[in-house]
Amino acid sequence: MARSEPRTLFRKIWDAHVVSPETADTPAVLYADLHLVHEVTSPQAFAALRGRGIRVRQPGRTVATMDHSTPTTVRPGSGRFAVEDPQCAAQLAELETNCAEFGIELHKLGSEGQGIVHVIGPELGLTQPGMTVVCGDSHTSTHGAFGAFAFGIGTSEVAHVLATQSLLQREPRTLEVRITGALRPGVTAKDLALAVVSRLGVAGGAGQVIEYTGSAIRALSMEGRMTVCNMSIEAGARAGMVAPDDTTFEYLANRPRAPRGEAWDRALLRWRTLPTDAEAVYHRTVSIDADALEPTITFGTNPGMSAPVTGVVPDPGALGDGAQRGALDRALRYMGLRPGQPLLGHPIDVVFIGSCTNSRIEDLRDAAAIFRGRHVSPRVRALVVPGSARVKRAAEAEGLDRVFREAGAEWREPGCSMCIAMNGDQLQPGESAVSTSNRNFEGRQGPSGRTFLASPATAAAAAVAGAIADPRRLS
Repeated sequence: MARSEPRTLFRKIWDAHVVSPETADTPAVLYADLHLVHEVTSPQAFAALRGRGIRVRQPGRTVATMDHSTPTTVRPGSGRFAVEDPQCAAQLAELETNCAEFGIELHKLGSEGQGIVHVIGPELGLTQPGMTVVCGDSHTSTHGAFGAFAFGIGTSEVAHVLATQSLLQREPRTLEVRITGALRPGVTAKDLALAVVSRLGVAGGAGQVIEYTGSAIRALSMEGRMTVCNMSIEAGARAGMVAPDDTTFEYLANRPRAPRGEAWDRALLRWRTLPTDAEAVYHRTVSIDADALEPTITFGTNPGMSAPVTGVVPDPGALGDGAQRGALDRALRYMGLRPGQPLLGHPIDVVFIGSCTNSRIEDLRDAAAIFRGRHVSPRVRALVVPGSARVKRAAEAEGLDRVFREAGAEWREPGCSMCIAMNGDQLQPGESAVSTSNRNFEGRQGPSGRTFLASPATAAAAAVAGAIADPRRLS
């Protein structure tokens, strides 16, 4: 429905996709432009369609990949992937069967296009400004970096989208997170993302769509914007978004699924109308000074518990709220930390560089810059896992794989890997890891494993030092 009043980026996309408006009794029916599917959350959805004799409404708008359950190693001498977990093997086989039966494009294990769902969508050019993008995965917010309304859905909603190409939604509120100033040398998009989650809290964005604005956001590459939007869900937000600009358009140009020729020209005209109107009003605005940020790392058991790497572990006794005191005390006990302890120098056992947050070529370059000419500490096991087959090929073309191997890190096949502790890529009980993933919940990377979230540069520095380290001292 056309509107004359100033509108936000989110509202423009919402208005363009409402099939049936929201009422007091019913949510709106929202059209989904792109539905991304993987093997973990889709089996029940396909079974529901099969049980009711329903076909996929628009198979051309659904794209599937294998990522969560995929191994990141191959059997020596055979070159074949080693799927050790029977449940993972069953999920992968079922996705292949479902996609063949329902006519859905699948980027399967070992194919040229295989990779993490939130990496391959952008790199193929499937994700475009102005779209609604859904997936049975909470970190679908990643795609909002392109000026799309992208969000995770549950299994029953996956079935609904497959059957109708739409879903029921209540309109969320809008939250502007304005990042002013500029990131200093050695400070990355991941550090910014952790600072945002720390500032908002893990529920501070609940019921809201975050639009990231300001000079520091505009200066980020698309990879950096994807990292920031990826972490929006860790602040409880429904989605994260960045308005499209020339950086967006340059990234998308000549991608395999991006428009071409006259279609590209028409798309650009449309995409340039998407940014929030000058007089539009958000429900809430939070400002953060990028100049004040440092390399950041988590110390607790949720992504909101973070501090500069040069900082100290906070004291629960300094918190006035009893529930917060108790939560922090439990987190520090789990992590094996004591109040007032410096974070620098805390020993670690494992480093994981990968996940849908930080497994793109720019992330691997940042890590390689630290590893080059250095060696992983004898006490540390370091895994570097590219986000897709395309990222892997690009890294190898630049010689980054040699840098990692010569430093003593493991260079793996693409997949979600240790982010969710699948197929043997996991921590042993009591081990501590510096990880570039997005969640540090208890047991997330393995039973009783302890996770410190950080940027690729900080993770690489920790691998070299054998302990939490400041990457700026190794750059």
